[in-house]
Amino acid sequence: MKIGIIGAGKWGQALYHAYSKNNDVVIFSRTPRDIENFVSLEEVLDREFIIMTIPAQSVRGWLKNNFVDKNQKILVASKGIEASTGAFLNEIYSDFIDDERLAYISGPSFAKEVKEELPTALIISSTNSYVSKRFTEALPTFIKGYIDDDVVGAEVAGAYKNVIAIAGGVADGLGLGNNARAALISRGLVEMCRFGEYYGAKTETFLSLGGAGDLFLTASSKLSRNYRVGLGFANGKNLDEILEELGEVAEGVPTAKALYQIAQKENLYLPIANEVYKMIEENKSPKDIVRDLLI
Repeated sequence: MKIGIIGAGKWGQALYHAYSKNNDVVIFSRTPRDIENFVSLEEVLDREFIIMTIPAQSVRGWLKNNFVDKNQKILVASKGIEASTGAFLNEIYSDFIDDERLAYISGPSFAKEVKEELPTALIISSTNSYVSKRFTEALPTFIKGYIDDDVVGAEVAGAYKNVIAIAGGVADGLGLGNNARAALISRGLVEMCRFGEYYGAKTETFLSLGGAGDLFLTASSKLSRNYRVGLGFANGKNLDEILEELGEVAEGVPTAKALYQIAQKENLYLPIANEVYKMIEENKSPKDIVRDLLI
């Protein structure tokens, strides 16, 4: 397959490494990178298959100002909910690209381990099985790919787990132990499942690689950017300090805001997301958050 990747952050580079094993792959990002086969945006857009790793909060503006529709098949590899509108990524992309040409990748997958070619399993979701199968079949042997048609479930799980991961980092940063973290993550799984079902997602999606699998990974490891955000808050740092040290996008931060706004509008019970929002936006103490969630 001739594949183009847009976005050369850690995840974009990891996917470039993986898909380059068996395919002809080029990559582009706004910031020039010293990567083999780094090309212009025009060259990437000429490819039949494109992988997008653009951060969720930048997607709408990027598509509006840069995307040229040439009937490409698109694999969306970023996760999050647009904070300004509460829109899921599939809703944003479908404003510019036909749903039948869109697919979404999810599952437990730290970029570092993908680049090290450690065993990984992922789900590619699409309403068009042809598109999901093509992107799945192009994966290297160290990645086991599954296909699914629950796009909403994949989107909700991929976004929501980042918010729970912030809470997981808080719990560990405060030294609350394994019991507390397990309670938080399991209740987080129930919470995001309830949220997804409200939007028509399948319950089983949240028990899959893209749901429980990605949640367990992201909410319990320092390799997770969002988990490190929670650690920072637990250690008394403010958001600006945390993000400066992180040096990367932590999608759980704007997604917490989006979930809070949706919960208020739709009258949904999202206790963990609400508490993470209050810590980020209202400077609520991490200790008070844990008290209100676990005690």
